[in-house]
Amino acid sequence: MTKLAILSDIHANGEALQQVLAYCNTLGVDKYACLGDIVGYNADPQYCLQVVKSLDLVARVRGNHDDYTAMDDEEMEGFNPNAKKAIFWTRSQLNNDERRWLGDSQLRVTIPGMPVTLVHATLDSPNTWGYVFDVYHAIDNFSYQLTQVCFCGHSHVPVAFCKRPFASGPLRGVEEIREWVMANGVVPQKFDAVDVFQVKIEPGCKYLFNIGSIGQPRNRDPRASFAVYDDTAKTVTRYTLPYDIASAQAKVLAAGLPERLATRLAVGE
Repeated sequence: MTKLAILSDIHANGEALQQVLAYCNTLGVDKYACLGDIVGYNADPQYCLQVVKSLDLVARVRGNHDDYTAMDDEEMEGFNPNAKKAIFWTRSQLNNDERRWLGDSQLRVTIPGMPVTLVHATLDSPNTWGYVFDVYHAIDNFSYQLTQVCFCGHSHVPVAFCKRPFASGPLRGVEEIREWVMANGVVPQKFDAVDVFQVKIEPGCKYLFNIGSIGQPRNRDPRASFAVYDDTAKTVTRYTLPYDIASAQAKVLAAGLPERLATRLAVGE
């Protein structure tokens, strides 16, 4: 029996990570997996790195912010100015061993003993940092997915897809799972409580879950989002948790990071 917590896009948000791990303790989580982007954007990179490093990790993959923090690349093609400033600042906060640890992980991993694959971006081209937003992106991903379940992050927007067996046609049996973002058929509008979204893993089907972000959500829900895979119950459950956003914002501003990185936390965009 294993309850595996899947953490993604922590982005140096210590307050959000603390809240998530405290909640994991109440859920009886046994193990952890990390989908990358431990650092970037927010002001607690060293704390978040050391906390994740201390967890009972069964696997982790590298995100693009981890990648650029580990490297000495000054150009960072594709990054916006605020993201670049945060990477330069993050490099100054970490020692060489910490930066090396961030870069010392694969881009995609299959968890030993579980029908689960992890990737930060996409399975078809993990090193180009593409996004999974819709059914068509999911179809491409399923073509490379050899396990029943795949977890990804990167977009900071939770979305999930199921591929039915023996289906044909342009969508190849792939459909979006609305339960991943809806509770009782409704998208949450209030963000001051915990919400729970659960999907049952059915035999013969394949699943792709983008679990959203712990440290910088972009789906207009500012709460920290993470998931738990239960290999006994055959469920994947997403949790959204309120956390102390004001403290995280204050740290961003005190560090001299761009103000936009602080303000967006309150609105989840």
